[in-house]
Amino acid sequence: MKWFLILWAGPIALLGSWYGLSYYDMSFGIFMLTRDAHDLVFRIYGHILGIPPESIPPLVLRAIIFDSLLVFALIAFRRRRKIAAWWQARRQSSSRAALASDESLSSAP
Repeated sequence: MKWFLILWAGPIALLGSWYGLSYYDMSFGIFMLTRDAHDLVFRIYGHILGIPPESIPPLVLRAIIFDSLLVFALIAFRRRRKIAAWWQARRQSSSRAALASDESLSSAP
C-alpha cells in the first residue's frame, strides 16, 4: 500500500510543482519552468485534443480529484475493520460523556 501511495502521489506532486513554477515563471534558469514552455505544452496538448488550451488545467484538476477519491476509497475499503472499530469506540465514548454530563447536571443544587 505504501508503494501504491508513493506511485500515486509522486506524479501528482511533480505535475503540481511544474505547473505552479511554470505558471508563475519561476524558472531558475531551466527552460521547462518558464511561462513560454508552460504555454507551449498546453498549446500542443490543446491541438492534439482539439480543445482550447485554457480548458486543459481544470480538466486535469477534476481528473486528479476523481483519482484521489478512488485512491482514498480503496484505502478505506482495505481498512474498513479498523475504521469501524474506531467509529464504535468513538460512539461509545461520546455516549459515556453524555451520561456523565447528565449525571453532573442532575446533582446540581
